[in-house]
Amino acid sequence: MKIENPNPLQWRFSERASQMQSSFIREILKVTQQPEIISFAGGLPSPATFPVEMMKQAFDKVLSNNGKVALQYGPTDGYMPLRQWIADSLSTNGARIVPEQVLMVSGSQQALDLLGKVLIDEGSRVLVETPSYLGALQAFSVYRPEFKSVDTDEHGLIPSSLDKVAQGARLLYALPNFQNPTGRTLSAERRLELVETCARLGLPLIEDDPYGALSYKGEPMPKMVAMNPEGVIYMGSFSKVLTPGIRLGYVVAPLPLVRRLELAKQAADLHTAQLTQMVVHEVIKDGFLDQHIPTIRELYGNQCQAMLQAMDEHFPAGVTWTKPEGGMFIWVTLPKHINAMELLDEAIKQKVAFVPGAPFYANEPETNTLRLSFVTVAPDRIRTGIEILGKLLSARV
Repeated sequence: MKIENPNPLQWRFSERASQMQSSFIREILKVTQQPEIISFAGGLPSPATFPVEMMKQAFDKVLSNNGKVALQYGPTDGYMPLRQWIADSLSTNGARIVPEQVLMVSGSQQALDLLGKVLIDEGSRVLVETPSYLGALQAFSVYRPEFKSVDTDEHGLIPSSLDKVAQGARLLYALPNFQNPTGRTLSAERRLELVETCARLGLPLIEDDPYGALSYKGEPMPKMVAMNPEGVIYMGSFSKVLTPGIRLGYVVAPLPLVRRLELAKQAADLHTAQLTQMVVHEVIKDGFLDQHIPTIRELYGNQCQAMLQAMDEHFPAGVTWTKPEGGMFIWVTLPKHINAMELLDEAIKQKVAFVPGAPFYANEPETNTLRLSFVTVAPDRIRTGIEILGKLLSARV
């Protein structure tokens, strides 16, 4: 029975809901779904790297051998064999990680939300790089912090700049490897200086590391969590080395914090999907990533070089860009008078898309910057798209 003539509802949204904003990148992706668009916009891994057959075999094996467990509710902290694998992979001679420090999450974006929920009050000071990962700014913004930008240069975050902004800060959020959006990598010397500085200041350091395995040279940089396991919170993900569709990430933290995160996760979704955790463990437990990741590095490295070579050929003087040694992104700085948002409007008319840089800044956005992602575009289309952008830029320089 349907109610006749109900009064219209008067929605009263929370103040928190009124602060929420759509991700600029997600909005651009709606445009780039058109096949004729050459998209350098999304930070999406290449579908060519997805191990479809391995995943299919693992699903079949898990469901055949242990289906009733895989399809049941699971523990909030996650599937123990997978947590043990993660703990072992992060442990070094000087720093032993135990599985009790590992919390499985529904993609590392959930880890950011949980960390914000547990560590940030309204008005809390949160330190971020300049620029920083848009997804982190979006996740933390829900809790209404006071963002303070930490100085950076062409080599990334400058540890010595922390003292002037660290007073009362709840955390520092950093991506040391092939950073999103700039592609920069923090040197081993700066990593040690950063960890020592945060330890001296009593400042929790979040080390977000979704791209660390994607070094084109195959040489991993030291992890900061190994330098101070009691002061560094490590975030990892299977999105860039297996597939993002499974939405599986993890956070490694000191025990007092990880227990709080577990309580926050219980309230959010009870637990991460047991089936996908068991499948991922089945795929990786015998060393599959050791053979798989080098193929991703080779693909991305070749496409990065194709883009860098095309930029050298087609971009005019006065435009500069980073030269990443891994990961998925190149950061471009234009002459001051060029607005990347206006350039995007013209580029889309020419069937090319990118992400303007301004949304990646917590404070004082630089409108003459943009991010290019090369991993989902074939080299010939990379060259075509960069040539189009070069002509648009040359007309404005």
